[in-house]
Amino acid sequence: MPSPRNSPKSSRERRAPGSRLEFLSLTSQRSSAPPESPSHRKESTASAGPPQALPEEDCMKLNPSFVGIALRSLLAVDLWASKQLGVCAGENSPWGSARPLMKAVEISGHGIPWLAGTLYGLCRSASSAGREVLLNLLFALILDLFLVAAVKGLVKRRRPAHNKMDMFATVSVDRYSFPSGHATRAAMVCRFILHHLVLAVPLRVLVVLWTFIVGISRVMLGRHNVTDVIFGLIMGYMQYSLVEYFWLSPVSAPVLFSLWS
Repeated sequence: MPSPRNSPKSSRERRAPGSRLEFLSLTSQRSSAPPESPSHRKESTASAGPPQALPEEDCMKLNPSFVGIALRSLLAVDLWASKQLGVCAGENSPWGSARPLMKAVEISGHGIPWLAGTLYGLCRSASSAGREVLLNLLFALILDLFLVAAVKGLVKRRRPAHNKMDMFATVSVDRYSFPSGHATRAAMVCRFILHHLVLAVPLRVLVVLWTFIVGISRVMLGRHNVTDVIFGLIMGYMQYSLVEYFWLSPVSAPVLFSLWS
């Protein structure tokens, strides 16, 4: 008679717990990482947040706007035309021999000669009408200096690369190019003279020609780009409207007129 120790039943009973444990261990390993339900996957996707978008500047590069393309094209044409027209930028330029003449035109549109001449005329004037015109011209010149310096400080556009920094009587803000101070001053003075001085027709034509020659000389000398001069002429033309609006008279500014009487 077989002993209980060696009976098949006892061996089955002894193996059964081991197999049960093995089965439980396998099921526990599998159950430790249960498959995610669709709702759980949806929640985890939502918690991860939306997909990261491209930076704004990269989007602009990939899909530039029409305005951006137009501005860049205009800038490229402006730089190219300014370089081609800078024929007096140096002594070795195509029109380098005309550089001294262009520099004389440059001085004629500079602020210092105009301020000095206006102050001298104001001191020598003997009529009240003449003092009124000259005092307002002085106000217009000072206003032009402040407005041009403010715009240059805001825009901070560098002068053309082919420009030689040998300009007459410059200050720190003159390292910037936009707008052309000579062009604004010439346009404003031209409009001022045509409105307040009685001149013959040839002289009036000469004043207008001087204005455009000053503007053109800025590009030929390489001091400015074409758009600097165009904007400067428009700005100077509009500045005169401010002078007319704030016109100084013995009634509105008696203290100023008492100083020069």
